[in-house]
Amino acid sequence: MLTDASALTGNWNYPTAMRFGVGRLQELGETCKEVGMKNPLLVTDPGLAALPMIAEAMESCQKAGVDCGLFSDIKANPVGKNVDDGVAVYKAGGHDGVIAFGGGSGIDAAKAVAVMAQQTETLFGYLNGGRDWEDIPANEIPTIIAIPTTSGTGSEVGRASIITDEENHVKRIVFNPKMMPSVVIDDPALTVGLPKVITAATGMDALSHNLEAFCSPHFHPMAEGIAIEGIRLVKEYLPTATFEGGNLVARSQMMIASSMGATAFQRGLGGMHALAHPLGALYDAQHGMLNAILMPYVLIRNREVISDRLARLSAYLGLTSPSYDSFLNWVLAIREELGIPNDLSALSIDTAQSDLVGHMAIKDPSAGGNPISLTSDDYSRLFEKAVTGDLSG
Repeated sequence: MLTDASALTGNWNYPTAMRFGVGRLQELGETCKEVGMKNPLLVTDPGLAALPMIAEAMESCQKAGVDCGLFSDIKANPVGKNVDDGVAVYKAGGHDGVIAFGGGSGIDAAKAVAVMAQQTETLFGYLNGGRDWEDIPANEIPTIIAIPTTSGTGSEVGRASIITDEENHVKRIVFNPKMMPSVVIDDPALTVGLPKVITAATGMDALSHNLEAFCSPHFHPMAEGIAIEGIRLVKEYLPTATFEGGNLVARSQMMIASSMGATAFQRGLGGMHALAHPLGALYDAQHGMLNAILMPYVLIRNREVISDRLARLSAYLGLTSPSYDSFLNWVLAIREELGIPNDLSALSIDTAQSDLVGHMAIKDPSAGGNPISLTSDDYSRLFEKAVTGDLSG
């Protein structure tokens, strides 16, 4: 078994330029120069802004002769005002690029700031008149460098951001093909200080991305292949990353699994995310934890069409008596091992808004990738099961 993280170092291009390895944050300044940034804005969350890693990033830029501003007024579930405020700082500072630094919240907000950097409207005001963020031309979106500090969302390799529309209590997907970061600096050392609960929740988010992509009915053989290996990496390394936080091999492998999940879900997501997005908007709950709790309930609902697929997956994972049941039992076991609650009531979520949740879920873009077509009533019932802990079929 690999014990030295230095072996997990390299550069590759898939789906964008990736610079992977412990300590590679120090290359940030030179990377900015390579992509033509002279005065980027580093966008992160307030918790990270006070940590030494941000000072190290700013110092790397300074040493390379690159000016660098900082914006960190971002919520854990970023909202439109966070993006609008970031755009104002970008314009006021005369910045020429964005460094997206953090977990999913920081990177999602940063990419949305880049999309809106040269627009005159607010983020959600831009939609007035039937326009869409996808219509913004590439030459109006500044270059983005992404530096993830968690192993879950994979937002560093995505062409979209999830931003909460507070006025309408809904999470919206800000999408533009040109918001894919030009370069990703993956430094697993940046994840070492993550608390156990965040490591577990974000790791389960990576699992949900890979798993829903694997179960999606859409045709994308390459994404399917990526997903199955991403799931294996989570199985092998998430418990170690959670309970041995300083293990750089486990941290590295989980960072890889995270990027693989976000690459794989080009194939589609499904019921976990269709429910997690509205629940995040309504209850401001942590996205990865929502997916982790919802996972077995959605798998059980989809059983009739995914049994053969999960039997094949369980064989690849080396589970005893490969079958749908063995895979479901593994999901339940790893949740218990990581301390994931069994039901949504542990997050102070009740069934009072089940009808609203169902209506929101069916409208979520992720719903189109679920293996079974579900109605709003189906989603409401599925949500209620997840609140009450009902794992029956």
